[in-house]
Amino acid sequence: MAEHSRRTSSRYTTTQGSDSGERRTQQSRSVSERKRSSGSARTTRNASQTRNYRSTAERERARTTRRQKTEDYYDYDRPRITEPTAETTERTLGNRQTTQVRARVKERQKEKPKKGRKRNFLRRIVSVRNGMDIPFFLLIVVLLIIGVTMMFSASYAYSYYNNGGKSYHYLLRQAIFAVSGVVLMVLISLIDYHELYRFRTGVLLIAFVLLGVVLIMPARNGVHRWIDVGDWFSFQASEIMKFAVVLFYARQGHDHFQEMGTFRHGVKPAVLIGLGAGVLLFMEPHYSCIVIIFTLLLLMMFVSGVRIRWFAFGGVLLATGFLVLQVTGNLKYAQERLDGWGLALEENLSSDMQWKVWQTMNSLYAIGSGGLTGLGLGQSREKYLYLPEPQNDFVFAVVVEELGFIGGVIILLIFMGLIVRGIMISLKARDKFGMLLGIGLVSQIGIQVLINILVITDTLPNTGISLPFFSYGGTSLWMLLGEMGVVLSISRSASIEKN
Repeated sequence: MAEHSRRTSSRYTTTQGSDSGERRTQQSRSVSERKRSSGSARTTRNASQTRNYRSTAERERARTTRRQKTEDYYDYDRPRITEPTAETTERTLGNRQTTQVRARVKERQKEKPKKGRKRNFLRRIVSVRNGMDIPFFLLIVVLLIIGVTMMFSASYAYSYYNNGGKSYHYLLRQAIFAVSGVVLMVLISLIDYHELYRFRTGVLLIAFVLLGVVLIMPARNGVHRWIDVGDWFSFQASEIMKFAVVLFYARQGHDHFQEMGTFRHGVKPAVLIGLGAGVLLFMEPHYSCIVIIFTLLLLMMFVSGVRIRWFAFGGVLLATGFLVLQVTGNLKYAQERLDGWGLALEENLSSDMQWKVWQTMNSLYAIGSGGLTGLGLGQSREKYLYLPEPQNDFVFAVVVEELGFIGGVIILLIFMGLIVRGIMISLKARDKFGMLLGIGLVSQIGIQVLINILVITDTLPNTGISLPFFSYGGTSLWMLLGEMGVVLSISRSASIEKN
């Protein structure tokens, strides 16, 4: 019995020991399997995260590529406004309002095309959103009406004496050019001013060619300034050169705005244009236009971002060139004007000197006799063959004589309003090309008005610069109104209130 119990206990001990060993083996196997499974899971998770990261990066690259292609295809600076069709509206709204949209499209298609075109044309002119700047347009019209009226008042006695009793000779011609010029201005305002971008070099070459052609044309009063086209039409090539200078530097500043401080892009073009135009105009001679063109070049260079040090260097060169011409005796035509500068009201002048200052002297007489309120419209005395050619450069002297100091100041304030409004439009332009082009064209008016007023008051020598919208001249008026049409075209896309 005792032996049986010992065998049983030993068997039990052996069985218990074998069972515990098997459990330990299974536990070690399960631990190793869990480690392997956790390692494989971690590897799988890292691989999936890498795949997700790669797919996200690929999606970003694809999205960027699509965005670039879309931006290259569409011009976001010019938003396209398309008429909705039934199909596009259905895709947007689903199946809702399909019947109403189709009915509207059919009604729109039934409209007569002529009425539609007429309505769209008028909308482009008068609308606040897409139309031209109304204040700027009204200021031009007001100045033009006053200018034609005062030109007729200053010229009818001179016209009667020099045109066989035809007092309305200058009025009829100027009125025709004024009306046709306004039509031209409105038509040019309907054209996108960016179309001028590609004609920069062409316009400049045409201006240089015309300045060369004018030298072989017959002289008038000893100077070569006009190109005659028949007996009724003539124009000054220098007017085209003014516009060419502004257009050239507007594109130059737009294309190389960050590089305008360098000599290559900012100074070199101005030197070449200034020397070429200056030599040709010096041979005419037309010194007043040289002053305007050089002033426009300096202004456009400054607005385009040319550094100040280049202006100082250019001023030294201009002063040196003027002194060389003065010493060598090549300024005889200008020297005659300089000799009489500031002597218009001097007493005991020689007959020769009195003839040189005759026009300036009578201009000062006219301004002085006008007083504060003027002699009245049409009541000028100096225009009766005392003031030579009163309808041209010295028309403002007759204006002050008839309308007085108050009338002259009001007209100058209207000019100032036109210039300020034009600069505001230019600063709100869509791009740098429009900004520079508008500032240059408006500044040309300001330069001419300033120099003209200084000349008729004997503050500057008599250089023969016309007064915009007032002085007689058909082609110059056409050119001026055409340039204002460009400014109105800039105003159509400018972010400025237009009513």
